[in-house]
Amino acid sequence: MAANIVIRPVGAGERAAWEPLWKGYLDFYKATVPKEVYDSTWARLHDPKEPMWLLGAYVDGKLLGIVHYLYHRSCWTVGDYCYLQDLFVAEGTRKLGLGRALIEAVYGEARKAGASRVHWLTHETNNTARALYDTLADRPGFIQYRKLF
Repeated sequence: MAANIVIRPVGAGERAAWEPLWKGYLDFYKATVPKEVYDSTWARLHDPKEPMWLLGAYVDGKLLGIVHYLYHRSCWTVGDYCYLQDLFVAEGTRKLGLGRALIEAVYGEARKAGASRVHWLTHETNNTARALYDTLADRPGFIQYRKLF
């Protein structure tokens, strides 16, 4: 792990640094979204009324990784769940420990918020990420179903 990693919220004035990482995440999953989704996502991530958050991994002051996470209610616990929705680290910097540092930072934020768990999804073919995730969390065996509208 690089010694000079700083994990902190990505400020509202840092969209130009965030957007290529968000696009990289979408490209990785071969997904596209309209510009209005970029705009609404960025606005939500910086709106204090929204339960959505954004942290960045900085090395020598440069934003090289991002994580989006949000809180939601559960019928199973009193505390909210924290859903780690999107995690992306710039290509060429993936062995620096940024992904681990971002996940652990979300764990810390979730604990402070009183969440009872952090959970996330990844594609079954994302073997590199899964190798990391297997060291940080349990895989409970549930299968996702969804219907798009």
